[in-house]
Amino acid sequence: MVELGFDLHSADEQKINEWIGLPSEAKMIRLHRLDKMAATPSSGSHPQAGMIIVPCSMGTMGAIASGAVMNLIHRAADVTLKEGRKLVLVPRETPYNAIHLENMLKLSRAGAQIVAASPGFYHRPQTIETLVDHLCFRILDQFALPHSTATRWKGE
Repeated sequence: MVELGFDLHSADEQKINEWIGLPSEAKMIRLHRLDKMAATPSSGSHPQAGMIIVPCSMGTMGAIASGAVMNLIHRAADVTLKEGRKLVLVPRETPYNAIHLENMLKLSRAGAQIVAASPGFYHRPQTIETLVDHLCFRILDQFALPHSTATRWKGE
């Protein structure tokens, strides 16, 4: 949320809903404090399709890969993996060192999907926004969520 310019202490679900184009009263977005380990995503009995961590720092990725649960994101990711749900991680750092690559491989073997924020150029993007949209669409594809297919490969 910080990357988007939201102050985590004052951001609320209504503001985020409006920012992503949902009605302000939509119930799709929930905010939880990192130290609130009793939040619903930390329980395997809480029904959810999976989890997306974007951006995912290498510190967060390393904590998840090692099973070190230090905050709600780590715990929710751990629960997502143990319940066999889809976990999508979008690393933000580059270049990768051997430790990063080993953590990604370990998580991939555990069932996580690594979706690097590598831009695709086959759709001939004209703006940064188009590149960002393409990444967002690729992330949504991981959950078969509908979206604009404007950047989808159409073949020759």
